[in-house]
Amino acid sequence: MLLANSERTALFIDGANLYSASRSLGFDVDYRDMLQYFRSRTNVLRAYYYSALLESDEYSPLRPLTDWLAYNGYNLVTKAAREFTDTNGRRRYKGNMDVELAVDMLELAPRLDHAVLFSGDSDFRRLVEAVQRQGVRVSVISSVRTVPPMAADELRRQADQFVELAEIATEFTRRGIETRRPPARPGTDPASSAPTKALPASPLPASPSQVGPLQGSPLQAGATRLD
Repeated sequence: MLLANSERTALFIDGANLYSASRSLGFDVDYRDMLQYFRSRTNVLRAYYYSALLESDEYSPLRPLTDWLAYNGYNLVTKAAREFTDTNGRRRYKGNMDVELAVDMLELAPRLDHAVLFSGDSDFRRLVEAVQRQGVRVSVISSVRTVPPMAADELRRQADQFVELAEIATEFTRRGIETRRPPARPGTDPASSAPTKALPASPLPASPSQVGPLQGSPLQAGATRLD
C-alpha cells in the first residue's frame, strides 16, 4: 500500500462492511494494530469508525468494542438501528451509516492529502469522485477474494488505489494459530503433548465482558441489514 509520511491522512471505516469482509476471509481485525500500522507510515489526522447500534435493554456484544475504540484513538460515529418485522415475519434491522461517512469525508477533505476508505460499497463511488476533485488521493480497502466479492467494480475503478484486504491483513489481524507438539515419549504425561492454541492479541481491555471485534453483533453476525 502506498503511504507517505508527509501526507495528512484520515481513515474512514465502514464497520459493518469491514466486519463482513474480514470474517469472510477468516480473521478478526485488531484495531490497536491497525491504527499503529497507519500511524507508523503516514500522518493520521483522524480515524473514524461507523456503526449502527441496536437500542435495547439487552446487553450488546458490540458495546465493549465501540467503548474501546472511543477511548483509544478512534472517532466513533454511531446511530440507533431500527428493528422491524418483514412480511414473512422475520426480524430485520435497518442502520445505514453512508450519509454520516460521506458528510465527514467531505468536511475534512480540504485539510487532507489522502483519504483511506474501508468499504467496498458502490454507493461511495460518487463520494470518492467528489473528494478527488478537491485534490485528495483516495485509497479503497476491501476484498474481491470473498464470495461474493465485497468490493464493487465501479468503486475500485474510481479509487486512486485499491488495496486487497487479504494482502495487508497480516499487519493487523487476530487469528488463533494451533501449534502441535511432538508425540509424547513413553512414561510422560500424554496431556503435555496435546495441541495448544495460541490466543490472539486483543484490542480490548482484559475484562470478563471482553469479546472479539463485532462477534455476536445482531446487525453484523446473524440478522439481515437493509440499506
